[in-house]
Amino acid sequence: MKVIKKLLQYSNMEYFKSRQAKLRTGEIIDYNYFLQNSKEEFTKSFRKKVLCDYKLDDFELLKSLGSGSFGHVVLVHLIKKDSYHAMKILRKIQIKKTKQIDHTLNEKQILEAIKFPFIVYLQCSFKDNSNIYFVMPFITGGEMFTHLRQIGKFSETLSRFYASQVILALEYLHYLDLIYRDLKPENILIDHQGNLKITDLGFCKYVPGRTWTMCGTPDYIAPEIILSKGYGKSVDWWSFGVLVYEMTAGYPPFYANDPMQMFEKIVSGKYSNPVFFSNEVKDLIRNLLQVDLTRRYGNLKNGINDIKSHKWFKNCDWLAIVNLKTVSPYIPQISGITDISHFEGARDIDKTLLKISSVDLYPDDFDEF
Repeated sequence: MKVIKKLLQYSNMEYFKSRQAKLRTGEIIDYNYFLQNSKEEFTKSFRKKVLCDYKLDDFELLKSLGSGSFGHVVLVHLIKKDSYHAMKILRKIQIKKTKQIDHTLNEKQILEAIKFPFIVYLQCSFKDNSNIYFVMPFITGGEMFTHLRQIGKFSETLSRFYASQVILALEYLHYLDLIYRDLKPENILIDHQGNLKITDLGFCKYVPGRTWTMCGTPDYIAPEIILSKGYGKSVDWWSFGVLVYEMTAGYPPFYANDPMQMFEKIVSGKYSNPVFFSNEVKDLIRNLLQVDLTRRYGNLKNGINDIKSHKWFKNCDWLAIVNLKTVSPYIPQISGITDISHFEGARDIDKTLLKISSVDLYPDDFDEF
């Protein structure tokens, strides 16, 4: 008995040392342990103010990559480190005007507290008199939407590759009690190795239970949100079903020119599959696009395992995928680390972004940033 105990102690110690060594290299060998550790780290970091020593003068603003309702995303050069990043420049006056201060702060706090291979994270943030600045990695491949539109539709092999990475990203967020709520090709970036990064966590919310907020993109919104029912993580699995369909078909399942007609289709859950869909992908989508929550995959007793063990994913090595050891079937053509050719909205910098107010705008409102 003593010998057995010593062997067990030795075995456990060797395993522990092996795991610690591999964790230091960044490799995940025990996924459950990784998730548990991630939740502990997230709990410590979430809503904890992170200090940043950078200011706008530390960066060279190169090109505007795109714009939204609150500001612009710009390719920048961090001069001291000779590195390139995407900087989200948010105008205080616009955030205040649209009453999105809490919303923007929530996005910042989540981006600072997460770290996962398939999700864009916040490297640092700072503010000045006029703007809030989010500095993130620059993902050179651009939006999945751009590639999907250029190619027309993805092969099931490529769709499955992307879907597997999205599954793991959603599993990670859900384990942290975060609901993403805006999954769509426009919010997925492709890096230089062909792996994806989910971006724009503006609608992401910490929800241990249920929420009632009406938000999302019409094509991807779940029926329970349209019907103003309280909802949880299941809405992300509905959106995931729409994503798998759109990637493989080239268009979304509930398309309509009129938003009300689209919502009627979504609430009814009626759609048709293209003739070229395999039986396996049809079955997966059918089990995801279930209006009845008691039948929707991801929301049943086995949770995400119903999706990961589905026959469409039968050859997926989930540990290899999370460790980026699975080669992408599609690699974007990229000339270098500053290549912006995959960003259709790229243009010269709007010079108004460089005009900073001489007085601090709304200092009390943005004190937590």
